[in-house]
Amino acid sequence: MNDDFRSQVEAQRPYLLRYASLQLRDRAAAEDAVQETLVAALAGEAGFGGRSNLRTWLTGILKHKIIDAIRKGSRETAIESDEALEALFDANGHWVAFPPAWDHPDRSLEDKQFLAVLELCLEGLPEKTARAFMMREHLGLETDEICKELGITSTHCWVLLYRARMALRKCLEMNWFEKQ
Repeated sequence: MNDDFRSQVEAQRPYLLRYASLQLRDRAAAEDAVQETLVAALAGEAGFGGRSNLRTWLTGILKHKIIDAIRKGSRETAIESDEALEALFDANGHWVAFPPAWDHPDRSLEDKQFLAVLELCLEGLPEKTARAFMMREHLGLETDEICKELGITSTHCWVLLYRARMALRKCLEMNWFEKQ
């Protein structure tokens, strides 16, 4: 085994752990998924070949380990509600106060401070809502795959995704865009 490759892989552990923690919202499960990823990467060193960035390759392996961990996890059956999110809408489902427009959301994604605020906002989401959002936006899973993994209907999935987006928007407005 190449010691240089091993140290490069090990250097990615903190990034992978943050990524897995956001996905799984369980530190022990995240650590297990990262450990399995690192073991698989070291065992598959010959398969890497440098055709992609090491972090990208490791993240790809980690995504599969996260999906496996989610499959092993227990299934929630209760629909989560978020009173703070529901307060954004009136009885007819219309905005109480329409959210302000963001001038340059693409530029924000390049800002490390913005990403730190986004990470904190993600941690504040209810577990099932966050899991559905991360499966969709970070793991790139389709709705039917998310429904299967979480044991929910497609309607419930869309509700969770909508709630996640609205809660993230509100959190980012309060913690990032208002402070700009």
